[in-house]
Amino acid sequence: MAQTEQPGAASGPAEVGPVVAGPALRAYQERLQAELDELTVQAEELEQAANANTAEGSGEVGFDEEFSDAGSYTFERERDLSLSNNARDLIDKIGRALARIDRGTFGRCEACGNPIEPDRLDALPYATLCLEDARRRVRLR
Repeated sequence: MAQTEQPGAASGPAEVGPVVAGPALRAYQERLQAELDELTVQAEELEQAANANTAEGSGEVGFDEEFSDAGSYTFERERDLSLSNNARDLIDKIGRALARIDRGTFGRCEACGNPIEPDRLDALPYATLCLEDARRRVRLR
């Protein structure tokens, strides 16, 4: 997707205007909004499924076949909650990316202020770091 740099304040690259503009920016915004809408529905469905599993699996449990059923319900509920939490995490990241679009900072690395590589934005439009800074953070862990 096309990138354009605009002149900005003299205090450094983080102050420079948008890296992504025009039709490319609109395409990222539409893609992020579509992903946000889809993930919101998925998270709600997963939370409903987890709550349904709680209702089905509640009650007294004996040490016969009901015991294994309770384990299955617990596993399914934990799986649904974990998937829902993952979806909520992506929803937060996408929300922050949309806010960066509104602020005019989308496509700029939050660590160094340089442009995020176009291939990286195409793969992860909610990326906040350029490839070099992302690799540096992984090595530090």
